[in-house]
Amino acid sequence: MRVLVVEDERVLADAIATGLRREAMAVDVAYDGAAALEKTGYIDYDVIVLDRDLPKVHGDQVARELVTQRSGSRIIMLTAAGDVDDKVEGLELGADDYLAKPFAFLELVARVRALGRRSAPPLPPVLERAGIRLDPGKRLVTRDDKEIALTKKEFAVLEELMRAEGAVVSQEDLLDKAWDEHIDPFTNVVRVTMMTLRKKLGEPQVIETVPGVGYRL
Repeated sequence: MRVLVVEDERVLADAIATGLRREAMAVDVAYDGAAALEKTGYIDYDVIVLDRDLPKVHGDQVARELVTQRSGSRIIMLTAAGDVDDKVEGLELGADDYLAKPFAFLELVARVRALGRRSAPPLPPVLERAGIRLDPGKRLVTRDDKEIALTKKEFAVLEELMRAEGAVVSQEDLLDKAWDEHIDPFTNVVRVTMMTLRKKLGEPQVIETVPGVGYRL
């Protein structure tokens, strides 16, 4: 899941981003509304965690712009004001959910995951291909009924390959979905992750390299 955190309190923004990354999400951060609109102009986010009271461009205007652009991103709006009128106003601006500060981080994670499921096309809860079974909810992977322990990045890469249903997935798409904007586009991290993933999945090999294009399962 690709998430954008938009929050002008830098300590809070960075804490939210760190926590969501620990939940195996790819997270970018914007500290004002203008930066948020710039990022959403070229990156398709599954979920945007949007503070309402932002400098440069107010969070309300960011939400309006995203609605006008018919963005497929789901928005959860954060604000220090938690009364009913504020919640209704935020939802009417185009937000999909609303969370008042202070909030429990586990609740934020649950809400982000729920919105992520709504932003994605319907898919079977458990993915199966080539004898591999991947359960996103339980974070569980098995091959021929034998459990395989994967790192968060290996799991994310395998999930993207399985969701492609046999289509080729480019390195750029894997970087976009499993990492974040700070990753070097010329890094060999995808190749290294693919190497360790293939080793863990065992024989016979099921991940094919398509030279100059990407990878296919």
